[in-house]
Amino acid sequence: MPATVCNCFVGNSSLGDAAEACHCGPDKMANPTPIRSKKDVIPCTPTGDQEEKSQTEDITFRKACNGSVIFKSNRHPNSAFKQLNELRQSKTLCDVTLVVETVKFHAHKCVLAASSLYFKAMFTGGFDECEKKNIELKDIHPCCFSQIVDFMYTSEITITECNVLELLPKAIMFHLKDIIDACSMFLEQELDPSNAIGISLYAQQHGLMDLQKTAQEFVCRNFTKVSESDEFLNLNSREIVTLIKYDKLNVWCESEVYNACIRWVRHDEGKRKACFDKLLGGGIRCEHLTPDFLREQLEKCDILHSEPKCKDILSKYFKELTLHKAPPRPKRNPIAACVIYTAGGYLRQSLTNMECYCPEDDRWYRLAYLPEPRSGLSAATIHGFFYAVGGRNNTSEANTDSNRLDVYNPLTNQWHSRAPMSVPRNRVGVAVLDGQLYAVGGSQGCHQHNSVERYDPDLNRWENIASMRTKRLGVVCAIVNRLLYAVGGYDGQERLSSVECYHPENDEWITVSPMNTKRSGAGVTSLGDYIFAVGGYDGVNQLNSVERYDVKKDTWEFIAPMNSRRSALSVDVVGGKLYALGGYDGQEFLSSVECYDPETSRWTIVTNMTSGRSGAGVAVGMEPCRTGLCGVRRNAAQVMTNAS
Repeated sequence: MPATVCNCFVGNSSLGDAAEACHCGPDKMANPTPIRSKKDVIPCTPTGDQEEKSQTEDITFRKACNGSVIFKSNRHPNSAFKQLNELRQSKTLCDVTLVVETVKFHAHKCVLAASSLYFKAMFTGGFDECEKKNIELKDIHPCCFSQIVDFMYTSEITITECNVLELLPKAIMFHLKDIIDACSMFLEQELDPSNAIGISLYAQQHGLMDLQKTAQEFVCRNFTKVSESDEFLNLNSREIVTLIKYDKLNVWCESEVYNACIRWVRHDEGKRKACFDKLLGGGIRCEHLTPDFLREQLEKCDILHSEPKCKDILSKYFKELTLHKAPPRPKRNPIAACVIYTAGGYLRQSLTNMECYCPEDDRWYRLAYLPEPRSGLSAATIHGFFYAVGGRNNTSEANTDSNRLDVYNPLTNQWHSRAPMSVPRNRVGVAVLDGQLYAVGGSQGCHQHNSVERYDPDLNRWENIASMRTKRLGVVCAIVNRLLYAVGGYDGQERLSSVECYHPENDEWITVSPMNTKRSGAGVTSLGDYIFAVGGYDGVNQLNSVERYDVKKDTWEFIAPMNSRRSALSVDVVGGKLYALGGYDGQEFLSSVECYDPETSRWTIVTNMTSGRSGAGVAVGMEPCRTGLCGVRRNAAQVMTNAS
């Protein structure tokens, strides 16, 4: 919250996104004016009035249909109130004296009543004060009331950290909406991770719904920093449960919420550890914590050891995760806008392009270039960072398959290289499971891989895991209920319709029902309990057909086809809708982006990338940072004209 309230008030008062081929009649009616509407002038036909014209800054007029002219003075209100204020200061024509503590304020009842519904009711509602000349006001400091009276006469008020929390409730009491709005705007500008919770609670207490909403959005957007503040640590059990239940908390991983709650408990462990079960069973979405994280907590957390109820709750969640059941609650829907990042790709040669599309404002933003040109790469986001995996550098200077792993930080708009894979993988499949990055199949030269390796971002280390049963390049991957699915691809001889599923607990691949169509270079993503396979190449044609896999029924079914045939496209989900980006249609590289709405079962073209391309690395993440808290503002990303 702003600084502690003091009684020093300032005022003027009396007191002081071919990968197969490349591998990889004009109306003259006057407008209404602030004076009155046209119907208030003289009843006439609409074509009778003429446009309002500005004669000077101080005088405006418009002609009415009968030839008369309506003038308006813009300086009159200020001039009149200036005179009224001078009369007040000289105690002339004042008809009421307001006494606050021992200080007397001489004023005009008509000004007070015109400015405040409180005083209007007092002087016109038949109360005793209607006739009184001297009225005593209580529960307000003279300095505060002095500023309020000054505002009624001058329309000016000075708001500071010292006086805002005193002014605001009194403005509410006197029904002074302008001062209420001014104080609310001031508090919005003062929002900071250290005070946002307090401002939100304060606004709630005083019925300031717009301010409360703004403060809540700030808390959600900056939850990680807010959770480190004293205000967070001093919340009571009811308040913290309410806060962590917010669906829009801006967190990369549910472990951030869990760890924040652990800090809250430790702040007063003796009294609060008995409340931890309410947090685990209420606000924390434990079903979206990873098994490794839960195992570590169950083994090492002293709070869980001393609270058997809490340990039982986490043990139950751990068991549910290893059984690969659908989570009872969805992942959080962060308040930060989700964007579609697209890196590299192929257009006559491998590209270094990096940009993102924000569906919320339908704009593309150019970002820092890839460290080297790459096509046939894949991408994923982990904890907000964008990872570009493998691919091929196919340019006039080089034609080599890549084992590179590069990570893009959207907060700084910078790329950094990380530990490379054990082998180069062009047209590799990528997915994130339990916070780790899986690189599936791909090719090195004429050799197709069935090998799989996974990357631990915390250790910056790759390890080999069980290989697939089939070699696959141009394979695509998806995750549903903590199971990894490798869909289609090319084994060096034919395009594949087969699908394999990886169980992390067993380190084992099993075969599930195949697709209805052979596809390599398709776009694949998951949404709910479904996996969608979009487009691709069947060995003869590029495809526009789309089918989806029901993980519960182990069946594939066709759904509405895309508008364009596409192979080597990229697909991801934003806001419950599928986006298909770019690709190759057999003749040209596409720049168009199609969107599938499951509710209408229709594909529509929503935008175009800045250029056609295939084989790009695409993943969804939170928007590049636009706030000063992250050290990078929106203008760090160049806004590009939407090419749609």
